[in-house]
Amino acid sequence: MKFILGIITVCGCVFGGYVAMGGKMGVLWQPFEVVIIVGAAIGAMIIGNSKNVCIGFAKAFGVVAKGPKYKKAHFTELLCCLYQTLRLMKSKGVLAIESHIENPHESSLFSQFPKFQHDHHAVDFLCDYLRMISLGADNPHTMDDIMTMELEVHHQDEHQVPAAVQSMADGMPALGIVAAVLGIIKTMGAITEPPAVLGKLIGSALVGTFLGVWIAYGFLGPMALYLNFIKEQESKYLSVIKTALISHLHGNAPAISVEFARKALPHSLRPSFLEMEKTFEELPPVK
Repeated sequence: MKFILGIITVCGCVFGGYVAMGGKMGVLWQPFEVVIIVGAAIGAMIIGNSKNVCIGFAKAFGVVAKGPKYKKAHFTELLCCLYQTLRLMKSKGVLAIESHIENPHESSLFSQFPKFQHDHHAVDFLCDYLRMISLGADNPHTMDDIMTMELEVHHQDEHQVPAAVQSMADGMPALGIVAAVLGIIKTMGAITEPPAVLGKLIGSALVGTFLGVWIAYGFLGPMALYLNFIKEQESKYLSVIKTALISHLHGNAPAISVEFARKALPHSLRPSFLEMEKTFEELPPVK
């Protein structure tokens, strides 16, 4: 809804203001200018990026329309999942977790938290490090370094698509000038025509500059910014897991480890201490 509202606002203000000051919409209808600008921008993006980034770009519009993947409820559930997992490890030992991490999608522990269980990337992330802990990798500093390195790699991968969108936004005004120059070249070929005809041709050429700047700053630039916001917010999900596990390796109680993880969340996504305490009381005993 927010995405659609933004599009309506951008288009309404630009075209509404243009019509209000006496402009004619028919002059702006230049489909071949759009082909030149948008087609060249897409082609440049394909040249400069990998296949996965190109696929991600095609999906980016849907991602922006849907907004962030994780809401406050997802983080609340994740904190509960981590609390139950750390309780099990603390009360019954590391080996008690093996059956759950070997078959996480059939785990009675993880099945209590369906949002987490259906997130295969987060499940793999948690289970990989729990498996390492069960094998004896219990140095919190070493594990912190490894997890930080993996999260940095994940961060770089996730931000390739927003970077590609931003690169397209940066190049769109220049491509608008290309379209305008081609329009001027066409106009110069008809220099003997009367002023009325030349004026129409020049106006059509200038539409290219308008489209390049308008698409760049009205759509693609804000879209890249919002994609970065979405990716940053989604990276918090894995960071919560990291914080809780590192705290556990330092010897803290499950409730303390989860509290440290809760503090790593931004206020808009962070459940309160009392909310978590009440939720923890409603959890079943670990088995």
